[in-house]
Amino acid sequence: MTSRIRPRTAVLMVIALATVLALSACGAKKDVTTTRGPVDHITVVLDYLPNADHAPIYAAQKIGAFKAAGLDVTLRVPSDPAAPLKQVAAGQADLAISYEPELLLARDKGLRVASVGALIQKPLTSIMSLHGKVKTPKDLADAKVGTAGIPYQSAYLKTIASEAGVDPGSIDEVNVGFNLVPSMLSKKVDATLGAFWNVEGVQLQRQHKDPTIIKMDEAGVPTYQELIFAADMDKLRTKGYGAIVRRFLQAVSRGAKAVKANPQLGADALVASDKDLDAATTLAQVKATLPVFFPEDASYPWGYQNADEWKAYGQWMLDNKLVQALPRATSITNEFLPGRGI
Repeated sequence: MTSRIRPRTAVLMVIALATVLALSACGAKKDVTTTRGPVDHITVVLDYLPNADHAPIYAAQKIGAFKAAGLDVTLRVPSDPAAPLKQVAAGQADLAISYEPELLLARDKGLRVASVGALIQKPLTSIMSLHGKVKTPKDLADAKVGTAGIPYQSAYLKTIASEAGVDPGSIDEVNVGFNLVPSMLSKKVDATLGAFWNVEGVQLQRQHKDPTIIKMDEAGVPTYQELIFAADMDKLRTKGYGAIVRRFLQAVSRGAKAVKANPQLGADALVASDKDLDAATTLAQVKATLPVFFPEDASYPWGYQNADEWKAYGQWMLDNKLVQALPRATSITNEFLPGRGI
């Protein structure tokens, strides 16, 4: 089986947590869904190869939402998983897709980037097991668990074990790099922590491997937003750049709504972008991901970031010595989301 596990920055990028602040809008902002002005060319660096997580973006491209917003969007796959945030900070890309923990780690190291919207609202990372080895967190006792060697994954494992009354020291954690699924199939490990329940989990289910899946936020880890859009903090203060970010996010929100109405549209757009994707599996993965493309509270706009949740996750990172200080309120902003702003 070919595994498309995304390299989630083994070179742990940098991003410390901040007390995240979801800027509340003082008033409604009329969305600009069409424009007749000059076309702005922007580059967006993905976190990994095109997959179900990116369905709203490719759908936006397919339905002409970017074009209608006066944008010519280039989507770029990173050559190095540590590159996207650094490229945005260096002015080599306009936006990047990254992970909440990565962005917070980066900020902790001084990188001036901020999250301007959430692509995926909930954790996708999971503990996954085949052959019935680890069915509940209590089964982690004396188990061999493979991870990608990322420090916050080790912290997840310790938190989940402690919450379940399991001595973290009894777990044999093995760095299997990004060979998470092969390590399970070969029985090299009893379980893994790092594969996504909506991608690798669905793939294994379709292959009748009957995986047991334990989601991070259901096992003791504070909830977080798996994928976010990152922008340069200083550039956000400029009128031209801020307007482009707003139009981009509005266009992606249209893509998300289009995928919700017709998942096949999102799957087709993804397969058209990467011929290595299996059409049926991609559709199943997109359908599985639909609930986390949008906030649970429908009164919030697409892409909304909850300040209290970011703060709680930041405190968890600090408690686990992943960052040196609590993040600042500037880690996130909801200012550029559909219907937001003043």
